[in-house]
Amino acid sequence: MNSLIQLRHTLHQFPEVALEEYKTADRILDFFEPLQPDVTYEKLEGTGLAFVFKGKKPGKRLLFRCELDALPIADLKENKYQSQVPGKGHLCGHDGHMAIICGVGEKLAQNRPETGEVVLLFQPAEETGDGAKAVIADPRFEQIRPDYAFALHNLPGYPLHQIVMRSGTFAAGSTGITITLKGKTSHSAHPDAGINPAQALAQLMQQLPQLPKEIPGFSLLTLIHAELGSLAFGTSAGKGSLSMTLRAFDQKDLDLLIEKTQALAKKMANRERLKLEVEFVEKFAVSHNDPELYSLVKAAADKLALSTVDKSEPFNWSEDFGLFSQHCPSFLFGLGAGEKCPQLHEGTYDFPDELIETGVEMFWGILSSLQSQE
Repeated sequence: MNSLIQLRHTLHQFPEVALEEYKTADRILDFFEPLQPDVTYEKLEGTGLAFVFKGKKPGKRLLFRCELDALPIADLKENKYQSQVPGKGHLCGHDGHMAIICGVGEKLAQNRPETGEVVLLFQPAEETGDGAKAVIADPRFEQIRPDYAFALHNLPGYPLHQIVMRSGTFAAGSTGITITLKGKTSHSAHPDAGINPAQALAQLMQQLPQLPKEIPGFSLLTLIHAELGSLAFGTSAGKGSLSMTLRAFDQKDLDLLIEKTQALAKKMANRERLKLEVEFVEKFAVSHNDPELYSLVKAAADKLALSTVDKSEPFNWSEDFGLFSQHCPSFLFGLGAGEKCPQLHEGTYDFPDELIETGVEMFWGILSSLQSQE
């Protein structure tokens, strides 16, 4: 376990953000080389990696996923392994998640599965919502397409080692949207000679956040940025933009909210004689936990005598693992990082090393339970 902690600390020192995880991938490759996986897939749509350990007999293919990327946020916690990259840090715990999957790799190297295959996936760009889509789009994904997929995420605010579970939706789906309205600039002394999007922008800022009231289930629209023209007092603006994040617990509700957002923007643009452009960024699918896999995760936690808690409502945040749940039965669970642990994405957050062994044993327990069913 000490080697996994050391690996985690090294990864923490040299964080790389989404789609730039080249040296991180090289470190993972170096770690797995002596473990001799049966198949190694490199550069899955960029920096992604997958290591396949084959069983003695044919059977189901099981996938465990972790994330390669860090955040563009400064690491403020001073210690011997503090980030050496200015403005970047592993402040979501992906360094710890990688160490956990590496630990599963060590166990698989010593004990190949009895049946089927186990795929250990190191996914890029989780934070931006680009990674899962890119990996699944890679033609080689068909060679590792799983029958079941599992992932975990550490959760500050929950007791250390506690397993947080939920059947059905575990985390919301979300997408970022930027609406751009283009009119015509003019002299500010003659605004009537131009087409200023200010009025349309102001009305959209008032009306868009009200759209979730028209959605059957939980949804939320959060305005995050607005821009109008430029700081030129002699000019009436001819361009404006509004950015927002939409989220929902059900994919159909999210799609409906997106549809209503675009319809309102189009209506406003037409009324004000403005050209409309809509851009989507950071799209995350709803993370749906297959009910039939719940008992496997619960059994693994019980065998380790770990505390478990069922969350009554899904989390409002999103996780890129959700896209896998559209391709196979999947399950994402939480691993308590301590009630006093700083929250994810905070500058003082640091993944608790004690969780590495717990994560390894949880995944191993899930694997053992599935193997016993075949």
